[in-house]
Amino acid sequence: MTLASLDDELEGLALIRAAHAAAPGEIALVSSFGAESAVLLDMWASVDRYAPVIFLETGKLFAETLVYRDELCAHLGLRDVRAVRPDANDLRRHDHSGDLHRRDADLCCYIRKTDPLTEALAPFVGWVNGRKRFQGASRASLSTIEHEADGRIKLNPLAHWTAEDIRHYRRLRQLPLHPLILQGYGSIGCAPCTSPLRAGEDARAGRWRGLEKTECGIHTHRDG
Repeated sequence: MTLASLDDELEGLALIRAAHAAAPGEIALVSSFGAESAVLLDMWASVDRYAPVIFLETGKLFAETLVYRDELCAHLGLRDVRAVRPDANDLRRHDHSGDLHRRDADLCCYIRKTDPLTEALAPFVGWVNGRKRFQGASRASLSTIEHEADGRIKLNPLAHWTAEDIRHYRRLRQLPLHPLILQGYGSIGCAPCTSPLRAGEDARAGRWRGLEKTECGIHTHRDG
């Protein structure tokens, strides 16, 4: 069996186990260590705590996220978490003053996330991420298995999970919460482009508030 031939009805832990069996050492989990990341990371660690986790350290993250990353890695026993950073030359060229997110949010996301991730994924035939349908917008019709333009397989084990499914699993496994959740944040990304939620808003409403932007570009750019 290969990644491309995995049963698209598999999800959650079953999909992760099948992917590891199909391509041992050839897939990586990409995690933001954000609001809901603990659930997928827990599944990943339960299959193989030495399997690689790619963490995009953009240089603009909340201090709370970095502390949470360390806490969660220790809690789960993750042994291969790779911090991937933007190219220093790109930052000097495009963001020497540190305010590119105000001038061109898409370019900022590209040099801090999309481009570094493309390089980090080069050794792998597939990767795993935590997108879910209930997050709305372009994610509403998400499938568990996607074929990327570059030939890699992208797995979304939690695509069909609900917000309640996530909460139930986290409580069942007694996973620590990201500290910013208690301060009203839903989806948690870079500090300058993430704000607390207002009453009645969906989880991603606090990302890039005021812009016609709902994705950082990792998925949209890589899918062509």
